[in-house]
Parts: sequence; C-alpha cells; structure tokens
Amino acid sequence: MTHDHTDHGKWSEAGVPKKGWNCIGIDDLEEPSQTCEMCGTAEIRYVHYMQHPDYPEELAVGCICAENMEQDYVRPREREKRLRTLARRRKTWRRRQWKVSSRGNPYLNAEGYNLVLTQSGRGWQVIIKNRETERQQAGHKYFHTENDAKDAALQALLWAKDHL
Repeated sequence: MTHDHTDHGKWSEAGVPKKGWNCIGIDDLEEPSQTCEMCGTAEIRYVHYMQHPDYPEELAVGCICAENMEQDYVRPREREKRLRTLARRRKTWRRRQWKVSSRGNPYLNAEGYNLVLTQSGRGWQVIIKNRETERQQAGHKYFHTENDAKDAALQALLWAKDHL
C-alpha cells in the first residue's frame, strides 16, 4: 500500500466510525513518543483512549482527533490541561519537605489537608484528612516504597479536594 498525501489514517478508512466515540481514559507519556492511531501522523504526548460501540478496538489518539471523534471541542482540551497541570505539580511536589510525626510516620500539611504515610506488612499507604471537617480517607492501594507513596499522595490530595 502506498502512502500519498491523500492518506489520512483511519479517517479515510471505510468501516471506521468518524464520530460518536467516548474517551475512557487519558495518559501522559511525559514526552511526544507515540503516533496518533486515528490520523497516523500526529506525534502525541497526551494519549486519549477512545472507544466506540461499533468498533472492536480502542484507539489511542491525540487531542485534535479526540475532539473530532467526540464532536466535543472543550472536554478533550480540559482533560489534557489537567494532565499538564498534574505534570507541573509532580515536579514541585517531589521537592516538598515531609515531616515525621510523633509515631514516626511521614506527614505533610498541604492546602487544608493532612497527608500521612503509614507502613504495614502490606506496604506504604496514604491517609488523607480534611483539617477543617476532620473527614478522612485511607487509600486502598499499598506501595512498595515510601517515595512511591509520596508520589501517590499528590493524586490523593487532588481526589480529596473534590470528595472530602
């Protein structure tokens, strides 16, 4: 099959739905390192995983293709903006100085929340508490290292801002 300037990847393939797709997830590859599976040309860093009821496989695509596939020109950009913000926050988050509680647990107070790391036979766990309401939630995941738990604590903080 020869590729000429009229080839637009799956956009020009019969049997591939052009709209009506849903995004089922998004991922940050940390650098442009994958080609969009819809257009076949865009080098993408932020991957939108798209699913369609009439197409057997999910496609990993860039923002512009996601917009066209969803017929939504706002949400894909918002999803990508959240990931860009998260990537920036991760860099500064890793420089945060954690303190140690009287019980020997690393903890951090940030943005009105108290984050504590506890260690058990299952590994490291994140517990987050809203300092104003006292509502708290223990994470359901256990991490092998303290640093992995510290990285996960950022995700816990972002979750708590919406839920606690």
